[in-house]
Amino acid sequence: MRWEKLEVKAIGTEGGGEVYGPGKRWGHTCNAVKGGRLVYVFGGYGKDNCQTNQVHVFDTVKQTWSQPAVKGSPPTPRDSHTCTAIGDNLFVFGGTDGMNPLKDLHILDTSSHTWICPTIRGEGPQAREGHSAAVVGKRLFIFGGCGKSADNNNEVYYNDLYILNTETFVWKCATTSGSPPSPRDSHTCSSWKSKIIVIGGEDGHDYYLSDVHILDTDTLIWRELSTSGQLLPPRAGHSTISFGKNLFVFGGFTDAQNLYNDLYMLDIDTGVWTNVTTATNGPSARFSVAGDCLDPFKGGVLVFIGGCNKSLEALDDMYYLYTGIARESEQRPEKLSLRKQLKLKCQEQNLNPSQNQVLVRYGVGRPNIPVNQSLPSGKKMFEAKVTENISEGYTIETVIDGKPLRGILFVNKPNSLYSAAHTSSRKRTAGEIDNVVSNGMHPNQLRTPKVLKQNQMENREAFRGDSSESHEHRTESVAVLMATDPTTANVSDIHKVSANPEPEAAALNRNDEKHETPQSLSGNLINDATSSKAEVQTNMLISNFEVPRHDIKSDAPNYNTEFPKPSAAESATCLSNQGTKTSN
Repeated sequence: MRWEKLEVKAIGTEGGGEVYGPGKRWGHTCNAVKGGRLVYVFGGYGKDNCQTNQVHVFDTVKQTWSQPAVKGSPPTPRDSHTCTAIGDNLFVFGGTDGMNPLKDLHILDTSSHTWICPTIRGEGPQAREGHSAAVVGKRLFIFGGCGKSADNNNEVYYNDLYILNTETFVWKCATTSGSPPSPRDSHTCSSWKSKIIVIGGEDGHDYYLSDVHILDTDTLIWRELSTSGQLLPPRAGHSTISFGKNLFVFGGFTDAQNLYNDLYMLDIDTGVWTNVTTATNGPSARFSVAGDCLDPFKGGVLVFIGGCNKSLEALDDMYYLYTGIARESEQRPEKLSLRKQLKLKCQEQNLNPSQNQVLVRYGVGRPNIPVNQSLPSGKKMFEAKVTENISEGYTIETVIDGKPLRGILFVNKPNSLYSAAHTSSRKRTAGEIDNVVSNGMHPNQLRTPKVLKQNQMENREAFRGDSSESHEHRTESVAVLMATDPTTANVSDIHKVSANPEPEAAALNRNDEKHETPQSLSGNLINDATSSKAEVQTNMLISNFEVPRHDIKSDAPNYNTEFPKPSAAESATCLSNQGTKTSN
C-alpha cells in the first residue's frame, strides 16, 4: 500500500474567484457519490475559527474543487455531525453549533444540489454530537454520541441505537439484545453486508477504547468481536473507512494526548488486525479527519481530507491511499467439473467456423449505425451455426454460457421491406393510433417510421390471409432460442414456441422497455443462381432497432446480423411476429 498527497487544481467560480478546496477544517464529513467520481465535503470547524455549513465538491477525474450554488434551506453551521450517502442523497444528522448539540435531519440531493428538510415521524434520537451513523439497505442507523442532560447540562454519553426508515422517514428506537458497546462518543460505525461495526471511542470516564462490536441488523443482536493479530491501540477521534470485508482505521488520539498517524486494517471475517506498513509517507498525526472509499470509480483507493493536529490547528491537506485490494465480486463464476468442461469444449468445437459451417453473428445495433462498429459497453456477442434453410428463414444452433440453444432466424418475403419503404407516405388514421395506445404504447415511444409501420400493417393482413387469426398469432416469436440439445431437436417443434415458453429458454433479443414489436425480420435477398457466391443486402428490423446491412459474400446465405447476447435468467419471449406459422 502507498500514500499519495494530492496537489489539487483551482477552479473558477461565478464570482470570479478561485476554489482550492474546503480549506482548513476538522469535524467535517466526506462522502463519495457517483461510484467514487465525486467527493462531497460538508460542515466542520476551522474556517474563520468557527463552524461552517458550506458544501464543496471534488472531481476525482479533473482533480478540481468546486463550490456549487445550493438551493433550499441548508442546515445551520456545525461540526461533529454525521453525513451518510444513500444513493445520490446525503443524510446529515446532529452535531454541534459550538454551544449546543443538535438533533435535526437534513438531506442534500446531490443531483440538483438542493437541501431538503423532511417531515419526520416517530421517536428520534436526543440531540448529540460525536455519534456515528451507518446505512444498511434503506435503513439509517445512529449509535452513541454525547449530549447534555436536561437537568444540569452535564455531558451524557449514549449507547442507544436509532433506526430511520429513509423511505417513510419514521424514526424508531431499537430494542437490542446481546453485548452492546458501552456508552461512548468519537467512535466509528461502519457497515458490511447486514451488519454494522462499532470501533473504539471515548467513554464518560475518559477511557479510550479499542473494542469491536458487531450488530446483526436483522436480529438486532450485539456481539463483541474477538480480535487477534497486531491489535489496534485504544483511541478516539479516528477515521474508519470500509472496503468490502476490510476496515481501515487511521489517526486518532489517546488519554496521553498522543496523536496517531498509523494505519490499521481489520478483516471482519477473521477478526485479525494488521498494522499496515506503507511504501510512502502518509499524513501527519491527526484526529477528526474525514475520508471515504472511491471504489469502484478508482479501484481500491481511499481518500482522507483535513483533520486537527496536536496544536489544535485545522489542516487542509488531502491524501489518497492505494490499497491494492480488489473488491470481492458479488457473483462468483460457477465452477464446472472436468466432465462438464469437456462437454462444453466439444460443443464449442462443433460450432467452429473452420468446419465450413455458415455462422450467424449476433450483437446489438443502433438505428442507422453499421453493426460492425464498436458495441456499447456491457453488450456481448456470440456466434450461431445455420443448420438448415427453411421456408420461414434459417434454423440456428449455438452454445451460450455452456447451455446448448437452438432457434430460428425468420425472414420476410423478398422486397417486402423494400416496397414498404418506397410507398408514398401518409398519416396514420385515428383507429391505427388507438390500436397502438391500447397495446400499452405511447406514440412517442415508437422508433419505426410511420410510413414503414403503416405498410407493414397492410402486408400483415395479406400475408396471413385470415384477419380473424391476427390477434392469436400476435403472441408468437420470430426469433427463438430454445435451451435444448440441438442434436435431438426437431425443427418442426421450434415453430411451436409461443411468447411464454419454458423458463429455461433464452431470448435472442429482448428490450426492457415496452416498444411495439415490428412485424418481422425482413430481408431483400439477391441470389445469383449461376454463381457459387451469393450477395445479401438487407435492412433487418430487430425489436426497436433498425440494423443496416452490408454486402456479405458467402457460399450460403449468411446473415451477419448482430443481436444482444441473452442471459440465462432471461425468458424466451422474443420479438412478436404476426407472420409466423405454427405447426399443429
